[in-house]
Amino acid sequence: MLDQHLDIDIAPFIDHSLLNPCATQQYVGQWCEEADRFGFASVCIYPSYVRFARELLQGKRPKVCTVIGFPTGATTSTMKLYEAQEAVENGAEELDVVINLSWLKMGKTNEVHREIAEICEETNVTVKAIIETNLLSIEEKRIATEICIDSGVQFVKTCTGWNGGAKVEDVRLLKEFAKGQIGIKASGGIRSFEDAVELIEAGASRLGTSYSIQVLKSRRKEEEEEAETQPS
Repeated sequence: MLDQHLDIDIAPFIDHSLLNPCATQQYVGQWCEEADRFGFASVCIYPSYVRFARELLQGKRPKVCTVIGFPTGATTSTMKLYEAQEAVENGAEELDVVINLSWLKMGKTNEVHREIAEICEETNVTVKAIIETNLLSIEEKRIATEICIDSGVQFVKTCTGWNGGAKVEDVRLLKEFAKGQIGIKASGGIRSFEDAVELIEAGASRLGTSYSIQVLKSRRKEEEEEAETQPS
């Protein structure tokens, strides 16, 4: 039952995400307007729309977030760094960077660390490292989290959404591994107020979803259902 959690304001947790490759400028504009209207933490869009989003959100609360090396993380370190630097020059305040999963699987931890650390050092903005939890073993999740902490990121993020969504048990694991040193962003498959609350309770301090409005509307539905059960 969620009645005891209906007073939680989840809007400030949400990165209002628009990562459909067919999304047009019109939709980016809509997402920016919604982010401002509902008080979301950020709008997360592709790098090609960062400058446009920055113009729309100048002086407003939501930050401009973009993705780097998305969705595979398999581009070269040089290209990731350039993409990150250009995004920041265009107005990005937060970067969601996909780590090189192949390197992690091969045990090339120094290379993974060097790549993420360089982006953190050269951009000096909030970096969320996407580790794609659904593709990793528990031990790999631990190693990835420790690398991210040592690299200087502010968040470790569960998923791109292209290989499954966030799981409550993974968020709990990442929180345990992080030991309060960095935040946890849960992303992928968050479509209801109940999903959001479960992930926040598990330890998520940021939520990535393109169903942000649906999540807020489902909260109102929970409130209405709770009111109907109260004695008159």
